[in-house]
Amino acid sequence: MNPLAWLGHRLARYLSRPRDRDSIRTSRSGLLAATLHKGDVLLVDGTSRFAGAVRYITQSTWSHAALYVGDALLARQGSAQMLIEADVSEGVRAVPVARYAHVHTRICRPVGLQPSEIDALVDYAIGRLGQRYDLRNIFDLARYLITAPPVPLRYRRRLLALGGGDPTRAICSSLIAAAFESVRYPILPDIEVIQVQGEAGEAYAREMLHIRDSRLFAPRDFDVSPYFRIVKPTLEHGFNPHALLWADHADLPHDNGAARTAGM
Repeated sequence: MNPLAWLGHRLARYLSRPRDRDSIRTSRSGLLAATLHKGDVLLVDGTSRFAGAVRYITQSTWSHAALYVGDALLARQGSAQMLIEADVSEGVRAVPVARYAHVHTRICRPVGLQPSEIDALVDYAIGRLGQRYDLRNIFDLARYLITAPPVPLRYRRRLLALGGGDPTRAICSSLIAAAFESVRYPILPDIEVIQVQGEAGEAYAREMLHIRDSRLFAPRDFDVSPYFRIVKPTLEHGFNPHALLWADHADLPHDNGAARTAGM
């Protein structure tokens, strides 16, 4: 391993370590896995140093994205509830949904894709397993842990593409964006309004979509995209506000005042 690659791997391990940062748990145990559909994008509010750099650049809560592939890896992984993600240390890998069951997440679901298109989307991601994370991006992002350069907001997105020219390497959101691009599903395309001549000779405006460079996508783009439905596990599984047990109205038995004493 050359010195630059060695330094990149050491830096990747350092950036991936979690920091003391609270993460809001947004679904009960088991609900996340029960709600996900094959082809869903799972956004994660990470706690690592690397996640902090991504949040600064994108000005968003979401610092990581993974693609749910369901049982597509059952024969290889022995689990029917798997995600594919690009990890800063280990590259493109498969992980169980349970890894993110206790952190702040959001499910973004594509709409209108045929089962064959979902399979093609998943196969694209599976075909990238084992690719390494783009270590050149790691050096670029690491600068934000030292000092935040005065880069205007409108230019920060392009920082995600620095060093991203190697097609055998990936970052989390660009991997998933490229998978959706492979089945021609929009995320946040560039929209050009063109004038079209109708059969009767009348002119009318029509929108033409242009696929953006997948390297420029950030996790938040799946959240703000008008083409993905936001799915919340608690609401999907029969939420009833009247069945909640609030602490200030709970009629719980006391054990000779022990509970009151413990709270003092």
